[in-house]
Amino acid sequence: MVATFGRRFALSLDDGATAAARVKGRTMHPVCGDRVEAVPLPNEPDWLITRLLPRANELTRPNLRGGIEVLAANLDALVVVTADFPATDWFITDRYLCAAELMGATAAVAFNKIDLGAIEPASEQALEEYDAIGYATLRCSAGRNVNMDALFDFLAGRRAILVGQSGVGKSSLINRLVRDSVLPTAAVSKARREGRHTTANSVLLSLPNGGAVIDSPGVRDYAPAIADPAGVGRGFREVHDAAAACRFANCRHRREPGCEVKARVADGRISARRYESYKRLLANTERLARR
Repeated sequence: MVATFGRRFALSLDDGATAAARVKGRTMHPVCGDRVEAVPLPNEPDWLITRLLPRANELTRPNLRGGIEVLAANLDALVVVTADFPATDWFITDRYLCAAELMGATAAVAFNKIDLGAIEPASEQALEEYDAIGYATLRCSAGRNVNMDALFDFLAGRRAILVGQSGVGKSSLINRLVRDSVLPTAAVSKARREGRHTTANSVLLSLPNGGAVIDSPGVRDYAPAIADPAGVGRGFREVHDAAAACRFANCRHRREPGCEVKARVADGRISARRYESYKRLLANTERLARR
């Protein structure tokens, strides 16, 4: 599955050709990255998707009906695109990184638009925190083609998705990476300092280095769908590492005595901001679990 357009889709066929497709019935919901079985329709240009093949992983979020929405599937990597304009909500970045950990996908943070001036101190601190816990942090500029080789190399041989807030430049980065892409871009609203949504549907694009990248719609908020609140800790790698030394095996790292996570926050070995991010996502996941 290489593109989604509501209930219509684009498939990459075994011979490399691309074909329009629709699904059989109303219960099947393919997403970008899915592997499917499909057959050509007689006397029509469309193909019919008859079966979804098992997924290796899913990028998810809760929907408004209390269920789970799958955004993409079968991902090797996830890149969170950030910038100072519009200002990044680093808690959203943490939630995407949590999703990547739970999916078993390699993750990186790409800080775009470095040509616009010095990186804000809060952003530099966040990037240093990600460096310290082992995430690749790629400082680049799609507009000026600065340090794009680092992002290109990270994506080599991987099926990845670029995610992040509206206006941070995901489509502009992909235009540079793909070189002949014509994905739509839009200026950031100077009045509201928020990005305008420019990507209506997810599109999977091949890269010349053997990788592939999904361009997804920008967001103003995100949280992964986590069925068990205990899973939140596994999505924050420094919390997960410290939890092995907690007094209680089921420690949630809030008020429990003998908590190694809180001890490391107190002495600076775990970022206080990342710890706050963990607690916020844990509270949100618990609230959804009680519905």
